[in-house]
Amino acid sequence: MEDSRVEHVERVEELKALAAEVGQVAYSVHEYFGVGLLEKVYETALEHRLEKLGFKVERQKPLNVFDEDGYCVGEYFVDLLINDKLIVELKAAKSLAPEHLAQVLNYMKITRQPVALLINFGSYKFERRTVINSQPPLSTRSTCSTRLNSNTAKSNQELYHDN
Repeated sequence: MEDSRVEHVERVEELKALAAEVGQVAYSVHEYFGVGLLEKVYETALEHRLEKLGFKVERQKPLNVFDEDGYCVGEYFVDLLINDKLIVELKAAKSLAPEHLAQVLNYMKITRQPVALLINFGSYKFERRTVINSQPPLSTRSTCSTRLNSNTAKSNQELYHDN
């Protein structure tokens, strides 16, 4: 039990470090392009810069949502998935809103990922949030498609960090 907790903490730290790296690259995109562009433009620019640095980047990665019996009830699309483990959700809004955080938390539950990155390019002040979620996933089955793998945490605590 203690070993799995240590592994979980190490995984969270690894993902937080990756989120910090991606956040720095996103900041450079924001500095170069400024505000006022479509979200898709920032997504493409961030993907391009991350790939140049050697990161594996998947755009619009589909995520299936399952009912408690494993039945696939729908799907979402994550803006970017970095190195098969970090969810990055991008916005081009005036400011980040509670529904943006809720969207990211749902992605994290679906994929069982403990850390994600929420970035807003639409504000003059760059907004980046590292989101840490230790809630258990919605489902442990994957009958429609492949899901991301990771450890789940023991508590139901949610943390929202400004970076």
